Amino acid sequence: MEALLVSTGLVAIAEIGDKTQLLAMLLAARYRRPIPIILGIFAATMANHAIAASVGAAVAAWLGPDAMRWIIGGLFIVMAGWCLIPDKEDEGPKAVGSMGAFLATTVAFFLVEMGDKTQLATVALAARFQSIAIVTAGTTAGMMLANVPAVLFGEVLARKIPLTLVRICAAISFVLLGVVVLLWS
Repeated sequence: MEALLVSTGLVAIAEIGDKTQLLAMLLAARYRRPIPIILGIFAATMANHAIAASVGAAVAAWLGPDAMRWIIGGLFIVMAGWCLIPDKEDEGPKAVGSMGAFLATTVAFFLVEMGDKTQLATVALAARFQSIAIVTAGTTAGMMLANVPAVLFGEVLARKIPLTLVRICAAISFVLLGVVVLLWS
């Protein structure tokens, strides 16, 4: 249960203000069809994070627990700093073409998520918890918690929630998790 809750919470917080959330708002404005967009986000995230979690678990098995403790703890602290750097709106695909809303969302989200902090967090979380399925489910749930409201209420939320505060909360969460991994694993 810890792996699911930590994965969900960290990714949900880290995703707020991220370029994929901006992409969700862009796609919602372009297509005005929330259900196919939400399903596309889900499909892309499941695929992307399943791959990332598999890589994390494989690396953890290969390196062993002592080396992984230091690597994971350090990665979480680095991700804390990364959370404080705002994404630019112009990152990611410029246009989604004439594909349907579902296919355009799935392809765009999968590509934009490559190398993103939430994908790297998924690698680290899978290495930490040694559970591909649970971490993938948790990180996907976190992505959905952050992106579904962006699709449904994006413009209103962007005006109401100070993204600087959200970034600080995400950074604090990653630092705390990094310290816990370094000290108590």
